Amino acid sequence: MAWLVTAMICRKALLALLAVGVLQLSGCASFQYPEPLHVIIAGVEPLEGEGLEVRMLVKLRIQNPNNSPLEFDGLSVQLDVQGKRFATGVRDAAGSIPRYGEAIVDVPVSISVFGIARQVIGVITQEYRGKLSYEMTGQLAGPAFNRLHFMSKGEFTLPAEIFERGK
Repeated sequence: MAWLVTAMICRKALLALLAVGVLQLSGCASFQYPEPLHVIIAGVEPLEGEGLEVRMLVKLRIQNPNNSPLEFDGLSVQLDVQGKRFATGVRDAAGSIPRYGEAIVDVPVSISVFGIARQVIGVITQEYRGKLSYEMTGQLAGPAFNRLHFMSKGEFTLPAEIFERGK
């Protein structure tokens, strides 16, 4: 009979520990930045590629519109053009973005030659009607498994000269 009482006490203690753990995790999940980050491409420089890839160093301007600084220790980014993956990159770098401040972070990205060819064919066949839409998504990895996701999207118009040469 004593083992039954001991088992019930152990079960209650285990449930109490589980409840405390769940509450702590939900507390961490609710600790997020109230305003999303603003991320734009500030510059692009060529890098040496391998075989069937093009490499670029993309300079991202990351703006923190929040009242607390943002510490990060890694970054990933993906660029889609016309809804198709175009470039991806990662960077194992640590840094900080001050409260109500900004920082430039360099990320090397890879672009498949096939991805470039697919976009060029779309432009030549005028599938895009002179406009290309893009979406850049990514995440900053923070300490203690925190991740802060960002997204930026828009559209740019191709120069008219591209279409006049094909006629």
